[in-house]
Amino acid sequence: MGITIYLFVILGKWLDVKFGNSGKVFLIVCTLFGVAISLYAVLKQIKKLNP
Repeated sequence: MGITIYLFVILGKWLDVKFGNSGKVFLIVCTLFGVAISLYAVLKQIKKLNP
């Protein structure tokens, strides 16, 4: 879970630098997307444990 979020944070930082965005729009969006994907993966694994 942490690795996924970390990778999306790095992606957001890279996109902000690449597109010269003075704000942190890509960082915020990518971080939230990474958290959502991580939560989805955790919930999917929990469903497997509790049929």
